[in-house]
Amino acid sequence: MNRVRVDFEPAYLLSQRPYRETSQLVEAFTANHGRIGLVARGVRGPKAKQRGVLRPFAPLLLSWTSVGDLGTLTGAERAGMALPLSGERIFFGWYLNELLLRLLQRHVPHEELYAVYQTALAQLPASDQGAEAALRIFEKRLLGELGYAPPLAATFEAGRRYRFDGEHEAFAIAADDDMRAYAGQDLIALRDERLDTRDALRAARRLLRAALARQLGGRELETPKLLRAMRRGGFGEVGSNAIAPATRFDAMLSDAAVPYAGSEVDDEPSS
Repeated sequence: MNRVRVDFEPAYLLSQRPYRETSQLVEAFTANHGRIGLVARGVRGPKAKQRGVLRPFAPLLLSWTSVGDLGTLTGAERAGMALPLSGERIFFGWYLNELLLRLLQRHVPHEELYAVYQTALAQLPASDQGAEAALRIFEKRLLGELGYAPPLAATFEAGRRYRFDGEHEAFAIAADDDMRAYAGQDLIALRDERLDTRDALRAARRLLRAALARQLGGRELETPKLLRAMRRGGFGEVGSNAIAPATRFDAMLSDAAVPYAGSEVDDEPSS
């Protein structure tokens, strides 16, 4: 098997967890190589040069060598400033990362999705509605990249209602009083990625989370659990020194195949 060497690849950190005494196992999303797994040796030592470089939500330049599925990190540099995320907005970022960890296979390039991820991250510090719209558009684009986006037709009529058949992946005209159906104007808003109203955002969230649930195969996302725990005060204030929520997040993702027990979808990051 040939050894692969990659130098100064644009990337974002998705998760990291301790490995042996001073190392870490790192998952990253890269511009040209997709999702990758790396062993970062010695980065937890007190004198490690890369100790403060490997941070989420910050553009990085990573270098590594690999022979098989898991590579070895040989260099990491900052390529920009980390986003100023705090409070529940941190969960929005973790949510994006978890979707990538759960749904992308390693070593499959996703150049366009990488740009979509960058754009979504940049919009998270915006207004509540702007941040939620960024999440929904990212979900839509991610599903499209995987080939499972809802078929948002060009022929929707704003004044009609439509019911979605998940089994056949198709929309059909519904009765005007069908409250489980989607308003045509909201489907048009999602199709055109102009989620300017609360109704459009709610409809997009309901449709996309159902599509994501089908791809997750019954597994529950961990980010909503952490969000519920934070709201209950279960692990302290986000960003406090008492308990590091990022550590909790990475630990919960240590097994990407954690079985789902049925999620409370209303606690998914939304606004």
